[in-house]
Amino acid sequence: MEIPPGVDLGPGIEKRAYCILLKSSLYGLKQASSNWYECLKKDLVWRGFKESIADPCVFIKEGMIVLVYVDDCILISKEKSMLEQFMHSLANDIENFEFTDEGSMDKYLGVEIEKLNGNEFILRQPFLIQRILDLLNVTAESYNKRDVPVIGPLLGRDESGPDRKHDWHYRSAIGMLGYLQNSTRPDISMAVHQCARFNACPKLCHEKAVKYIARYLLSTHDKGIHYKPDPTRGLECFVDADFAGGWTLGEHTNPECVLLRTGFVIMYAGCPLTWSSKLQTEIALSTTESEYIALSQAMRETIPFMNLMMEVGKVFPLHNPVPKFHYKVFEDNRSCIKVAESPKYTPRTKHIAIKYHHFRSYVADGTIKIYPIDSKDQLADIFTKPLDKAVFTKLRKSLMGW
Repeated sequence: MEIPPGVDLGPGIEKRAYCILLKSSLYGLKQASSNWYECLKKDLVWRGFKESIADPCVFIKEGMIVLVYVDDCILISKEKSMLEQFMHSLANDIENFEFTDEGSMDKYLGVEIEKLNGNEFILRQPFLIQRILDLLNVTAESYNKRDVPVIGPLLGRDESGPDRKHDWHYRSAIGMLGYLQNSTRPDISMAVHQCARFNACPKLCHEKAVKYIARYLLSTHDKGIHYKPDPTRGLECFVDADFAGGWTLGEHTNPECVLLRTGFVIMYAGCPLTWSSKLQTEIALSTTESEYIALSQAMRETIPFMNLMMEVGKVFPLHNPVPKFHYKVFEDNRSCIKVAESPKYTPRTKHIAIKYHHFRSYVADGTIKIYPIDSKDQLADIFTKPLDKAVFTKLRKSLMGW
């Protein structure tokens, strides 16, 4: 590293001509996180763990799993003695790791975990929501609450529109909202993502959209995801796309207004595990093509997740309705399902890039099953477009339990 301020090398010696060789990594250096990970990985492997093929932050051995997020770890085992033995080994073997045993998990990375009766539990982030409300100066005395996080029409650049009125930091608000939606509030994913597109030059309309999300959070600040595992359901994915939803913006010279929005949610035992709301990177020419691209993008997440579930299933038995991991995908466009299940090329689909056909082999061998679903039951609709209160509330109930 460079010679730090305050170190005197003697008269006539320029600090720029010298550097210091570190004997160990320092917190804050750009390579520090990599050094720490390699150190932890080496010690876990020495203790019999194997790094997951699907996720390098998951370490597995018989009877125990370690989940790693930088230097925060979750230890999972059916036997308390195995956990105690592992922690004793970390503290007293040659490495002498210094760590804090937080006991049973009730908080993790800012997420509160409330255990209910049976196997039900709730994940929520009330303190983060309050920080967002404080940043935006949104209070119950000054603003009316909202029942939905977003209303139409969709946001555009609005380059000639009025400038912002308030001086709160737009990027900071989007950063906190992004972490919130990605952790415990999938109901605001679509609203947050469309606001995040305009970080570079936010206008008054974008500021109002962020405030609208905050007013929705004001009425739901104590809410999160209520997990109610259903042992009759296995691994499932709901995926949808909104075809040319931004074309009504009037910015017809901007090609981004015809990019389509993909939305999907991966669920196990009826509980949401991961979700996404994002624009597609290529322009689709039909509803079928847009739905097929959305299906392909969802499969990029779900196939590795399916492999992770298979690895975890070797340690802890996981319920699955059939002997082999068959992945249920619910799609509300029958033409899209036909394209996915057929190896044929047609004049209307032959131009679709080869990269979007990567999952067809899983469909062909039956590992992935694609089922039609009525649009009114499509959970992924909440990630693709603004919805009225009745539809939004119905999908939120199915997705988040309230």
